[in-house]
Amino acid sequence: MSTAIIAGTDIYRIPGLTFNTETIQTPYGDAIVNIGQGAYNDLFFLPRHGPRHTIPPHRINYRAHIKALHMLGVQSILAAYAVGSIQPDIPPKSLVLLDDFLDFTSDRPFTFYEGGDTGLAHTIMSQPYCPTLSQRLRELAPEFDLELRPTGTYVCTNGPRFETPGEIRMYRQLGGDVVGMTGAQEATLARELGMHFAAVALSINWAAGIESTIRIVNEGQEAIRARLLSLFLKVLTTPSDFHCPCQQSVLFTHRPAVGFNDAAGK
Repeated sequence: MSTAIIAGTDIYRIPGLTFNTETIQTPYGDAIVNIGQGAYNDLFFLPRHGPRHTIPPHRINYRAHIKALHMLGVQSILAAYAVGSIQPDIPPKSLVLLDDFLDFTSDRPFTFYEGGDTGLAHTIMSQPYCPTLSQRLRELAPEFDLELRPTGTYVCTNGPRFETPGEIRMYRQLGGDVVGMTGAQEATLARELGMHFAAVALSINWAAGIESTIRIVNEGQEAIRARLLSLFLKVLTTPSDFHCPCQQSVLFTHRPAVGFNDAAGK
């Protein structure tokens, strides 16, 4: 089974693995994907901001990224997010296993189903992240000396600016635990294509208003990221018996036209 890792800030390679970089053409534009070599030839690695981190969150072509992985036969995805901490029990350098999100983005393409030839569907997001992959992450994390907060709600904002203190107070009252700028679209689009998708957030700062200014905490983060990637590899290479709603969550009211570029993989 082909699998993928999507990562962003400060994760641009996977130590010890060799990849070939290819440009995948999709109906939504091109996506740059790293394809594993040797024993990992069924693993794909996608840096969401581009290989040199030149693409801001609101300009990422999320549909091309997820569609490219789907075209390559990927069925399971693990994603890593650098975030700011909203809740006091999630200090910088904490890891949070995400189980929900709040989407405050705007003006981003967020669906493959836009009506007409592309079809129309409503996607169930009662469990936004794959419970099977999430459980495997929880079970295997101690092997890599990682402590995962077992649940967390990701607040997704437009960026590229950071949030204001007032916004962070609002997100806290709404139940947000961490805040970032990229997570909601990836989870939604993967679910639309019936892919298993789970995610871990790594805090790199306190959110606005908790300290007098935003201070990125770099000390110790490289080692945490390396162990997190090792955890991802172990989860993705360990056979799993999926008992989850990920592949049965799309409710069509109008199916895509025959021959529509396989835009939604249906």
